[in-house]
Amino acid sequence: MKTAVVTSFTSPLEIVDRDIPQPSPGEVLVRLETCGLCHTDIHAAHGDWPVKPTPPFVPGHEGVGIVELLGDGVTERHVGERVAIPWLGYACGHCRYCIDGRETLCESQHNSGYSVDGGFAEHTVANARYVVPVPDGVSSIDAAPLTCAGVTTYKAVKVAHIVPAERVAVFGIGGLGHLALQYARIFGGSVIAVDVEDGKLDLARQLGAEHVVNARREDPVTAIQALGGADVAIVLAASPRVFEQAFSSLARGGRLVCVALPAEEKMSVSIFETVLKGISIIGSIVGTRQDLAEVFELHASGRTTVIAETRSLDQVNEAIDEVLAGKALARLVFEY
Repeated sequence: MKTAVVTSFTSPLEIVDRDIPQPSPGEVLVRLETCGLCHTDIHAAHGDWPVKPTPPFVPGHEGVGIVELLGDGVTERHVGERVAIPWLGYACGHCRYCIDGRETLCESQHNSGYSVDGGFAEHTVANARYVVPVPDGVSSIDAAPLTCAGVTTYKAVKVAHIVPAERVAVFGIGGLGHLALQYARIFGGSVIAVDVEDGKLDLARQLGAEHVVNARREDPVTAIQALGGADVAIVLAASPRVFEQAFSSLARGGRLVCVALPAEEKMSVSIFETVLKGISIIGSIVGTRQDLAEVFELHASGRTTVIAETRSLDQVNEAIDEVLAGKALARLVFEY
C-alpha cells in the first residue's frame, strides 16, 4: 500500500510502499477513501511542538474509509461500515476525564498520525471503539475535514457558551475558520470574520459572516471595537500576535477561545484588563466522539457546507507548501 511517511523533521515526506497492516485485538483495518490535511499534520512533520512524534511515522487524523477486517474481540463495528478516524486514536477509558465525558483530556491518550500511524495511507488500523460511523448523507470528501476541522471548531463554539445575538469574532478563515463561523451562526452568534486574504473573506461573506476585517489593511482591534467589541473571539490562526489582537478586541465579559497551537507558544495579555473587564480565557482541544457524531448529523441535515479541494497522496509535499503559503482557500483532502 502507498503511504506518506515522515522520516525526519527536516526532510520532505517520503512516499513509501508498505505491507497492509493487520488489526490487533480490538482494532479494525480500514481501507481509506480520503484523509484531510490539517495544520497539525504539518506541525507533526516539522517537530514543532514540545512533545514530538517519533519518526518514522505516518501523519493524518482526518481519515475516512471502509472497515475491511475486524480484529479479535471487535463487536462495535462491522465489515463494510464507513468510519472516520479522528485525532483521538484512543484513550484509557477509565480515568476521571474519560468517565465524565472529557476523553480528549485523558493523560494516557494516543493520537492518530502522531503517536500512532494515521491516515496518509491507503490502509490503516484503528481502535474499533474510537472510530466514528459516517452517516450516508455525508460524502467521504466532506467527512474528512469534519473529522478534525469540524469537530475542533464545533467544540470551541460549544465551550464559548455563545448565546443568540452575541458578536463572535473568528480569527483565521480557512480549513477550520470557514466551519467555525457556520457553527457560531447555528448557535445564534453574529459573526465577524478576520483574515488577511480577500478570497477567504469573500468566502466568509458567502457563508453568512455579518462583518469581515482584512487584518492586513486595517487594525482588527480597532475595527472590532468600533462594532462594540466581540463577546467571543475564537483564534484559529497560528500566531501569538493574533491571540493578543483577539484578546484586545473583546468587550467586557468577553471570552477568548484558544484553539490554534503556534510553534511560538507564548502570548502576552494584560492581567489588569482581564480582571477589570471580566474576561475569560478558554483553551479548547478537539471534540469527543459524541461531538463528532453531532457534527456529522448537522452536516447530513444540510446545516453546514464544507469547502475542500482534493489532491493525490503523491502531492503531499506540494499540498503542505500550499497550506503554509496560505494558498489553500479552505481544506485540502487526499483522495485515494
